[in-house]
Amino acid sequence: MRYRTALASLMVALVCAGSVGARPSAAPALSTRLTRALASKYVPLSHTGAIAVDLESGDVVYAHLSMTSFVPASNEKLPLAWAALVRLGPAYRFHTELYGVGTRQGTTWDGDLVLKGFGDPTLTSADLDDLAGQVARAGIREISGRVRGDESFYDRIRDAPGWKQGFVPIESPPLSSLIVDRAIGWPALSPPLLAAKALTAALTKAGVQVEGRPGLGLAPAAAVSLAEDRSETLANIVRYMNHESDNFTAEMLLKQLGAVSGAAGSTAAGAHVVVAALAETGVPTAGLVIADGSGLSSLDRLTPASIVGVLHAAWLSQTLRQPFVRSLAVASMNGTMRHRLPQLKGLVRAKTGTTDLATALSGLIGNRYAFAVLENGSPVAYWAARIAQDRFVTLLAKAG
Repeated sequence: MRYRTALASLMVALVCAGSVGARPSAAPALSTRLTRALASKYVPLSHTGAIAVDLESGDVVYAHLSMTSFVPASNEKLPLAWAALVRLGPAYRFHTELYGVGTRQGTTWDGDLVLKGFGDPTLTSADLDDLAGQVARAGIREISGRVRGDESFYDRIRDAPGWKQGFVPIESPPLSSLIVDRAIGWPALSPPLLAAKALTAALTKAGVQVEGRPGLGLAPAAAVSLAEDRSETLANIVRYMNHESDNFTAEMLLKQLGAVSGAAGSTAAGAHVVVAALAETGVPTAGLVIADGSGLSSLDRLTPASIVGVLHAAWLSQTLRQPFVRSLAVASMNGTMRHRLPQLKGLVRAKTGTTDLATALSGLIGNRYAFAVLENGSPVAYWAARIAQDRFVTLLAKAG
């Protein structure tokens, strides 16, 4: 593919540039000014990595510690978004199945219903109302057993490696392949039990009587599919994830990659898929650690070069450019960029990132540059880092 050839040239250029300073072909004055823009007494340059690449030529306009590993914060969502779009496709939809275990006797289902989740992070009570409506429209009026929740498509680990205690549910709802309304009511009840309870209520509202209490269980191979729900497209889900930097969506998507690959519905399996997708694309994977999907983990590591590699590959892809670029927030207009870079309104599309260890800004300046800036500290001086990032992007935009 075109982007693989272009990325190979980009990696050669990075090596030639020594990963520090600008390429020899870049204007020395611009290189010096960009370095000054990044400089801050609160965030030393030794804790800062940055790179800027011309989108059309692939020339490295600027590079500083671009092959060095940094904690990426929510810039972690960029390689995840790329891997998901590559592996699953923009039109992919999550699904949730309602199975019958038993037999139908007239208007009665003699047995249990099993609601099995396949990782939809957008599943809501309204979706359950639709599932209940499908059952009612099929002429079923009574369930002799109970509704059971099945979360076996993923493992049962509710968080990710490197997360602080309390990240669930503050930074993300608990993780489960069957989760409705982002698990409102957890931890009193598990996500699949909450889902079973909610579907029981939806069935009752639809005129279907359920005799037993909600419970947990697995859908056997012989179960009969009675109803199905499908999510909106992956392109829209990724757009929401990156626009709003939604941690929960990212973690669910990472586990989905693992589950769909046939390995396991786990964070580790999904991370393996992401790294493999990057390597196949031609993005440098040296020094990368994908510990989670959201960037909440203190164990995550990315390089500025790997992030720009993803951005550049997406830009050069005829099929994935639109869904990937549209997933980035727009300066002074929407998402996490709605209050940033007002002087560059509409020109910059970017992914922000902030934790106590890192702050980051990576994205596109019009159709001219891809850039990445990662800054680390213990803790990082968030406000000073953000000012430096905005100075860097503004100068680069004016230079272009």
